[in-house]
Amino acid sequence: MLTINPKEVPVSVFHSYLLGAVAPRPIAFASTIDKEGNPNLAPFSFFNVFSASPPIAIFSPARSGRTGQTKHTYNNIKEIPEVVINMVNYDMVQQTSLASTEYPKGVNEFTKAGFSAISSELVKPFRVKESPVQLECVVNQVIELGQNGGAGNLIICEILLMHINENVLDANKQINPNKIDLVGSLGANWYSRTSGNALFEVAKPLMNLGIGIDQIPEYIRNSKILTGNNLGQLANVENIPTNMEVEEFKNSNEIKEVMNTYEIDKLENSLHHIAKKYLENGKVEVAWKILLLEKN
Repeated sequence: MLTINPKEVPVSVFHSYLLGAVAPRPIAFASTIDKEGNPNLAPFSFFNVFSASPPIAIFSPARSGRTGQTKHTYNNIKEIPEVVINMVNYDMVQQTSLASTEYPKGVNEFTKAGFSAISSELVKPFRVKESPVQLECVVNQVIELGQNGGAGNLIICEILLMHINENVLDANKQINPNKIDLVGSLGANWYSRTSGNALFEVAKPLMNLGIGIDQIPEYIRNSKILTGNNLGQLANVENIPTNMEVEEFKNSNEIKEVMNTYEIDKLENSLHHIAKKYLENGKVEVAWKILLLEKN
């Protein structure tokens, strides 16, 4: 295993490893304005939300790793402590990347990157019309983490208004991940997107009191076929199917076919393979019954 002490390598090297390891990261496309009224627009991937009440988002425009200078975004916020955080989807990712160019102060990135600036309702900075979600924020606090190149500056923002393009909502007025198609920043030039094959679901443990992996029978827990993810799915049930439920399941056409097709010494592997397929399709209860057939 490669072990890296951040004190023993250049900042740029450790920064590169951090970006590759802590990913994907959402992108805060931050719109600010200086005291002369000049707008600025820049993306930052050191970003997330940290509270719902009050609604708090934090992003970090770090000092330049080459010069140690602070970003225009940071300087503007020190003058006008307001910001609009625009979320970035796939349709605008190339333009967003262009806006990260280190243009001189006073250059309008809305114009350079071809975005439409629209007025906010409660803050001075403009919103990006093309963004699917725009967060109007007031800056509550700025925490400087250092004076060296690469040092972050935490911008702690309170969200005053959220604007959502209705085109990304489903029938229940909730954000549909396929429709919004957000992108996340990885290391180097890599990004990910929240749509298509990149999407999958994980049932949250807080929805029920899972039995835990320690309660899974040993012959299942030590399976050479099932992965740690598979075991996590099996462990996130409140109860293991009863013997009666498994006996009833034996009468299903699929299980009859399996029992007739595979030789007895191959039965364990066949059942585990079949259960794995059901788990991959989110059918955890069926997978449990298949696995329990071996000992039932």
